[in-house]
Amino acid sequence: MTASPAIEDLLRELAQQVLGLLVRRHREFDACEDAVQEALLAAFVQWPEKGIPDHPKGWLVTVATRRLTDAWRSDSARQNRESTVFALTPADEMRAPGPGEEAAARGDDTLTLLSLCCHPVLSPASRMALTLRAVGGLTTSQVARAFFVPDATMAQRISRAKQRIREAGIDFPLPPEEERERLPVVMHVLYLIFNEGYTASFGADLGPGDLTREAIRLTRELHGRLPGDAEVAGLLALMLLTEARRPARTGPGGILVPLAEQDRGRWRQDLIDEGTALLDRTFARGPVGPYQLQAAIAALHDEAKSSEDTDWKQILALYHLLETVWPSPVVQLNRAVALAMVRGPHAALELLETLEADARMAHHHRLHAVRAHLLTMAGDAAGARAAFETAARRTTSLLERRYLEARIEELSPGLTRRPGPARPDAPAAPCDRS
Repeated sequence: MTASPAIEDLLRELAQQVLGLLVRRHREFDACEDAVQEALLAAFVQWPEKGIPDHPKGWLVTVATRRLTDAWRSDSARQNRESTVFALTPADEMRAPGPGEEAAARGDDTLTLLSLCCHPVLSPASRMALTLRAVGGLTTSQVARAFFVPDATMAQRISRAKQRIREAGIDFPLPPEEERERLPVVMHVLYLIFNEGYTASFGADLGPGDLTREAIRLTRELHGRLPGDAEVAGLLALMLLTEARRPARTGPGGILVPLAEQDRGRWRQDLIDEGTALLDRTFARGPVGPYQLQAAIAALHDEAKSSEDTDWKQILALYHLLETVWPSPVVQLNRAVALAMVRGPHAALELLETLEADARMAHHHRLHAVRAHLLTMAGDAAGARAAFETAARRTTSLLERRYLEARIEELSPGLTRRPGPARPDAPAAPCDRS
């Protein structure tokens, strides 16, 4: 029997919460991940036939704990740990949750897992990688793409991070001041999860919508905990304003549609209204940070009736400020696009020359894609075609490759076109700073 969409959505929502509870209790990511996967599979098979239990999270925790016990029991070298599993489990957590307890606990363990993955014993890069893997559900390859590093390097980083967590002997719940210290990394991780969900780093399709929904859900919870934090509000606003454009991002045949050419009537006005209202309430309430600035840029795009009506001068000014508070080669790349719209393509091409010395961007397809569009604007069809070809060879996204190949086909000696950048409506994901 096939699970219904409602069951699939519920299991997706509970997976990270159950994993968070088990990892908090036993601190062994690999074993806990395996146990949770087995519990999810059991639910996927049994719930369509027997119905969703009254306390689905408690059901999953019980099954996963039993699987964990069985795994440790079967390992002769760990037989003495068998009794430890239940000894470590508080008695009140072994019973079925009482009325209201299931709803009250929902979400707490996911955010606990976020804080766990952002423990100070880990390097900043390892914190983000582990959270993307454990909470976001990204594969190791997807996490590697987010950081612009090889898959093998990322696999080793995640493995070492899990080992450090196990050795650290972490206690929960965290003191409020320590949880607050981890907030910037937690926000950055949620930002990266959203980016991967909005535009997948590889494959034939746009990013999976469940990742963006999960990032928005977690950020809503974080904002609910910290309603006075302007940067948390800015991050949520940025996600909403960006997600609003998803319905118009592809055209016939699934080809990407640049921001300038999108049917703005298909944008989700409810998300735009929510995002702009949130930004209006919080912008400049305290020190202006990178998420508020990016949200402000997104709002200017979303509120414009057309690309021609967009306030590019204000967007360029915001990118200048963003680069000051959050220097990144990708931010600089986006600033070049805005600069081209204000001062022309040649000024932007000069700015791109400074990125060629950056090892993180010099061989990345986005640099060549933006150069191609700027050369097209400048009337250099041959140079644009060559840059488009380089970008098409280097991208790992089939959807982006189709878009770039379509631009190559459109270019001919007598044709000058002014398309938008290859990923004009996606947030500027920062490069790995490690």
